[in-house]
Amino acid sequence: MAFDRSSLREVLARTDLVAFIGQYVPLKKRGNDFVGLCPFHGEKTPSFHVHPDRGFYKCFGCGKGGDAISFLMERENLPFPEAARMLAVRAGVELEPERPEQARARSEKERIYEINSVAAAYFARMLKAPEGKRGSEYARGRGLDDATIERFAIGYAPDRWDGLVEELTSRGLDLPLAERAGLVRPGQRGYYDFYRDRLMVPTRNTTGEIVAFGGRSIGDGEPKYLNTSTTPVYTKGQVLFALEIARRAAKESGTLVVVEGYLDCIALHQAGIANAVASLGTAFTAEQADELRKYADRIILCYDGDAAGNAAALRAIDIAATKIERAGASLRICVLPPGEDPDSFVRAHGRAAFEGLLAEAVPAVQFKLDPRIARLATGFENPAAIAREAEEIVRRLVPREEWDRWRTYVAMRLGLAVDDLRAAARVDAIAGFARPVEAGLGGTRRAGARIGAPSSERELLAIFIERPELIALFADAIAPNEFRDERYRRILLTLFERGRDAESSGELFSLFIEDAELLEIVAALGQADRSPTPRYPGIEDAKAHVRRILTHFERERERRRLDELNREVDSLLEAGDPIPDLL
Repeated sequence: MAFDRSSLREVLARTDLVAFIGQYVPLKKRGNDFVGLCPFHGEKTPSFHVHPDRGFYKCFGCGKGGDAISFLMERENLPFPEAARMLAVRAGVELEPERPEQARARSEKERIYEINSVAAAYFARMLKAPEGKRGSEYARGRGLDDATIERFAIGYAPDRWDGLVEELTSRGLDLPLAERAGLVRPGQRGYYDFYRDRLMVPTRNTTGEIVAFGGRSIGDGEPKYLNTSTTPVYTKGQVLFALEIARRAAKESGTLVVVEGYLDCIALHQAGIANAVASLGTAFTAEQADELRKYADRIILCYDGDAAGNAAALRAIDIAATKIERAGASLRICVLPPGEDPDSFVRAHGRAAFEGLLAEAVPAVQFKLDPRIARLATGFENPAAIAREAEEIVRRLVPREEWDRWRTYVAMRLGLAVDDLRAAARVDAIAGFARPVEAGLGGTRRAGARIGAPSSERELLAIFIERPELIALFADAIAPNEFRDERYRRILLTLFERGRDAESSGELFSLFIEDAELLEIVAALGQADRSPTPRYPGIEDAKAHVRRILTHFERERERRRLDELNREVDSLLEAGDPIPDLL
């Protein structure tokens, strides 16, 4: 019985090949692969290799190899249908029978896979040949090492019109079908090569079959990137480059990093960031979002640090948020420095620096909200209009249970009470609703203010939020554990650990996005910063007040020390022991 190919691919994609084969063969990690003694023939030296990135195994002793289904067939002596069904049950996939029209298409697709495989081998061979010197020099100039070139099957299409045509013809492969695969074109004198003088990078599906190619121009040829269009085995916008490799790393980390180009993605993998994939330069699609969601709960979009990259990120958020955020996963945006792309940044600054940027990736909804909130500073828009726009973004991009948290964030940034923000979201909101919030911490109780929290703790935090430049100056003057209120203690610790380099209150607010309780408190404490006149217009005034508060804490420390000494003296007197010089 034949099965639907897409359901078979799903079975293989969901099968952890190392874990599955490891039930039969003890495996040890060696580089990116796993090795062990072959289960199909007797041997003392391991020659059996499992390649999880590509989804297949190979024994270099007896020559047997294949995917998870073929392993089960060989190991348990099972026919294909039974082995496929067993793995499908294990993977939780329902196998669909193949329809007649699918059977006809399958024959064509399998032949295209063969043509693509032959083409990839030809390009790889040309990269190492004298004819491929330009390609190999370009690859070296891009910082690609031998292991990376081998791992991604990178090759070179020579500056010839018929090199691939001759290769395919010599193997008896169908040139009209190669045209359908996007590799050759018909001309007046027959077929000619579509790719010429380009670094060639194959794209695979999640089961490791080559479905498309990307060609990067080496000289001045245009376009700079020439990619496979839609073919019987490939639809633009439905495949993610390197997902067949990255899905294993994503399973361990729970995160996938999405970049635009395949060379960006390859550079990240070479640097050790194995959970990177690429959208292949196309606009991010809903199908790609669905595919990402299968393998990770945290998706980070990382686009170039220019206006085009920023626009691409905003478009991607509109498409991906409903698929990712509203499905309970996390969508974040990594902002690169101006003029940088993932390739240039990781080559110049290294893995640790890039991972630092990933750690600072902001929630997608915040990335969408912040530019709108920033418009308030121009003086041309009123808070009501921005608040209504922000409410629409929040409702559209995040689950309902997250609405209040983001309303609090927006209100804090706009200098409004949360109730006023809700009022602004109503179409019939009256003009002038945005009354200023009282300055200072001693007036009307604001949303999030906590009765009973020590006033000196609140006051110190409020100053730090209004004047972030003071955080580093006084970070060593007080320990967070001196705060009695546990919530305020956590806020101070966060400011000291992550807020020392902040240049504005807005940067500090974003540190608390993940903690709704602390965000609400910081929103209340930060209202003084949103009043028409700051409480401490001069930096020296603010410093002086911080020193007065620190003097209070010093007195508190001394008082506690004296209380402790008194208790110790009382204890000694009660026991009749001599009293030492405790001071």
